Amino acid sequence: MTQTTLLQEPPGINRLCQLAVVVPVAPGDIAWSRLAEDLSSLPLETEIIFVSPELPLDLLKHLLDRLGSGRNLRWLQTLQGRALQLNAGVKATQKPYLWFLHADSRFDPSALEGLAESLERQPNALHYFNLAFLDDGPSLTVLNALGVWVRSHCFGMPFGDQGFCLPRQLFETLNGFREDASYGEDHLLVWQARSQGVPLHCTGKTVQTSARKYRENGWWRTTRNHLILTAKQAFPEWLTLLKSRALGFLSQLDNLWRNTIPRLKRGSKRGAK
Repeated sequence: MTQTTLLQEPPGINRLCQLAVVVPVAPGDIAWSRLAEDLSSLPLETEIIFVSPELPLDLLKHLLDRLGSGRNLRWLQTLQGRALQLNAGVKATQKPYLWFLHADSRFDPSALEGLAESLERQPNALHYFNLAFLDDGPSLTVLNALGVWVRSHCFGMPFGDQGFCLPRQLFETLNGFREDASYGEDHLLVWQARSQGVPLHCTGKTVQTSARKYRENGWWRTTRNHLILTAKQAFPEWLTLLKSRALGFLSQLDNLWRNTIPRLKRGSKRGAK
């Protein structure tokens, strides 16, 4: 296991001005237009990029109206695929910190304050938020939100809808999102971070996400599928991490043994004299 050393910046820097916000947008999805209201609270210097296979010209004027003039704003058209879109958005931006949001995410100004404070305290961590669900789905999603808290805080497995934020240099060290994964590219990024000793840090604030898939596909069916897919992906990653840590521990024992034996031999020789 290795520990990555990254940014060293003077205290007091306005971290929010150093953000590049990357939002992947699926074809036909217009939830991002509501997210735009929240993004307008960010400093004008913040980079904001929406990445989609489509170019909705009829809605772009609406986007510009919501965010106001003078914004560092772009809409990037690329091939479809969440990991591909996220990586493309990163390459098209320049700011030193990356904040990944889902198109149906919502947040209030307290989330921005929490993020800025969190980045100030641990500039080289992978930051995430607690999660709540919007009221566009079944009330049982309050149980899912509780499950997200347990999964994140107790098992170290936050997911992408919790608004990952990390230094660009760290993201590149982790090789970005895996475009060969059929699902869970955000989950795999977390495991890669853990394998390299990168700390996971919760901002203590909350972002919201849509619960419409629980309404459309059924609460139990959606929850069950999420649990199965998570376990299927997490188990081999956990085994890999466990093996890496075990090998590291054995290596430390071997070094300790190699350094101890010569000392014991020297001590034995002096005692014989």
